Amino acid sequence: GKNGVPVAENFRLEQSTIPDTVQEGQVRVRTLYLSVDPYMRCRMNEDTGLDYLLPWQLSEVADGGGIGVVEESKNNNFAKGDYVTSFNWPWQTVAILDGSLLQKLVPQLVNGCLSYFLGAAGITGLTALLGIREKGHVTVGANQTMVVSGAAGACGSLAGQIGRLEGCSRVVGIAGTDEKCSILVSEMGFDAAINYKKENVAEQLRKLCPGGVDVYFDNVGGDISDTVISQMNQNSHIILCGQISQYNKDVPYPPPLPPDTEKIQKERNITRERFLVLNYMDKQEASVLQLCQWIQEGKLKV
Repeated sequence: GKNGVPVAENFRLEQSTIPDTVQEGQVRVRTLYLSVDPYMRCRMNEDTGLDYLLPWQLSEVADGGGIGVVEESKNNNFAKGDYVTSFNWPWQTVAILDGSLLQKLVPQLVNGCLSYFLGAAGITGLTALLGIREKGHVTVGANQTMVVSGAAGACGSLAGQIGRLEGCSRVVGIAGTDEKCSILVSEMGFDAAINYKKENVAEQLRKLCPGGVDVYFDNVGGDISDTVISQMNQNSHIILCGQISQYNKDVPYPPPLPPDTEKIQKERNITRERFLVLNYMDKQEASVLQLCQWIQEGKLKV
């Protein structure tokens, strides 16, 4: 359908046998890691609303970001024992895949933590880094304040840290539990964090961002985003990363702002452009190396 919250009954587990033979150009892989991400909720609608993302088909194997090890290869680019990744990895323990869909991984780049290539050194980290660089307009020494919603999530927790590394002087996160808020401040280097379930977000933003908000890394949309936008400065920037609060609803992407919020956005000349990391794949290699360097130096905590 088009609306509704995914439930366990939407899935089933099957046991089946894969072919014995690997064809020319293929590799047999054993799955090590799968990434389960909010955007996948879009793939449970018959229309994802996104031209670059196809819906999962009924009774077909689900897929997403994954990492595995090559067990047999008939592809010149891969040998047995290589670690590989794909954005369309099937959710199965063993698979035969077309080698042209795979990328080889170098474990040393992430201190041996392979799963980081699905997170901090993968699409998640790229989304945070390129979102800030392409849409955040962060300038070193400009005394900018960044607010991150969904700040304790995979992308938000990196975005706050990267905002600081790129030059923001103050970073404030919004999350849903006291524990998450505590971790953001004590471990991730945020200056402050707001528990939106217990605190008045508007009041806390006024207190924690006395100079207003210059950059908003938006992961959630909805009421929280309306509240943040109401406190954004003239010529400030929204990085439109995700709209988690809207994913189970049949609305266009990006969802339109309420009239009052849209009025503020236009009057203050706040940029709010659709951001899609896949449009910047020419910068992928250099950006992944930057993320890996920060991880190795301990500047980016995962």
